[in-house]
Parts: sequence; structure tokens; C-alpha cells
Amino acid sequence: DVYKRQRRYPVALESVPHGRHPPRATCGSAPTERKKTIMGVISRGFGARRRESDDRLPPGQYLTEDFPVLSAGPTPRVSLDTWEFAVVGLDGIRRTWSWDDLQALPIDTITTDIHCVTRWSKLGTRWRGVSLDHLLQDAGEGEFTRVFSYGGYTTNVPRADLTGGKAWVAFEFDGQPLAAEHGGPARLLVPHLYFWKSAKWVHGLDLLENDEPGFWEQNGYNMYGDPWKEERYW
Repeated sequence: DVYKRQRRYPVALESVPHGRHPPRATCGSAPTERKKTIMGVISRGFGARRRESDDRLPPGQYLTEDFPVLSAGPTPRVSLDTWEFAVVGLDGIRRTWSWDDLQALPIDTITTDIHCVTRWSKLGTRWRGVSLDHLLQDAGEGEFTRVFSYGGYTTNVPRADLTGGKAWVAFEFDGQPLAAEHGGPARLLVPHLYFWKSAKWVHGLDLLENDEPGFWEQNGYNMYGDPWKEERYW
């Protein structure tokens, strides 16, 4: 199960929530153990402030100029020689792309705002990556997806929210290769949803007929996660 995999592959948490929430969630990763207190070293960020006049800031969010990270043990270290992204269709066929395959696809430059369920927002972030449109175009049917990561993390995203230029497999941030602490070598980027949907260390996705909860969705977090509707929890 996911908790056994978490213990085998400790992960880095991007941030911790404050206030009285249900289970503790992070942006695109999961805790190393289910019942163990989350502890770590805050490496950057958390100097957030509210800017009421900015209409790009969803309700309940605070602006940060940094990129918050909380490290809770070592992150998965995935070699580019062995990295792959897989799409598993309803027919059970597994389509895969190596790192070189991914780099051979059209690459987009994305400037976008990101919003974490733990209430920080970062505006005008710059990324480079490959649109999921290229990876899903021949994948067959399936209205829903379960995204999975190196390390065992999962999250659910409707297929419609991964296509139409809405989502990417991102491998560069702010002009540099994506750091492992932020999900490198590649993470999912779905900026119109809370950032826990943008799974770190992304490994692939399964196409599904029905919506099924991922890690945080099973533990009290919203099935969809629209920051403008504050869809944080059940």
C-alpha cells in the first residue's frame, strides 16, 4: 500500500499547513509515515503576506516571493537514464516515454500563478515542460486519471483538466533544471488547481472510467481542489 511505499522511499514535503485542518497535506507529496509526527527543516519561504488588492490571489491565500519547502527526509533520486513517464490505458496497454523521448516532444514555456492548499500563493512562476496533450492524444478512452509518482504518491485529476493546454510534465523552473526538492527531475504542473494536484517526481498516470481518490483525497482533501472556490477539504 501507499504507506509501505512511503517508508521505502522517504519524500520531501513542500510545506505544512497551519490552523485546525483535517490531515496534514502538502503540495504534491505525502508524509513518510502515517502516524509519525511530521518534522523537518524549513529551507525557504513562509514569509507570506496578504495582498488584498491583487485579483490574482484566491480567497484565503497569502503571497510569497519564495518557493516554500519543508524537507522531511531524503527525496527520491531518479536517474535520467532510468526515468520514464507512463500512460496506462483502460485497455491495460502501457505507453512509456524515456527522458530523451520527452525532450524530443514540443516544449512549452509557461508563466503561471501557483496556489498551495496550505495557503501560500506564488505569482508569475516560470516553467518549461511538455503538455499532457501530446502524451494523452493516443491513449484511448477514460474520463479520469490517477497520477502516480516515484515514491508512491498518487492524486486524482479529471482528464479534462490535463488537456487543452492546462497541464504539463515540467522539468525546468525559473530557467534551471527542476530541483529534486521541488519534484525534479520532473513533476506534474496543473496550476489552475491547488498544488497538491501537481504531483512531485511524476512517474505516469492511469486512465480510469470513474474518479478515484488519491493519497490526500483519501485523507480528507477535496476530490477536485479549485483554489478560487476554496475546495480544500471534503
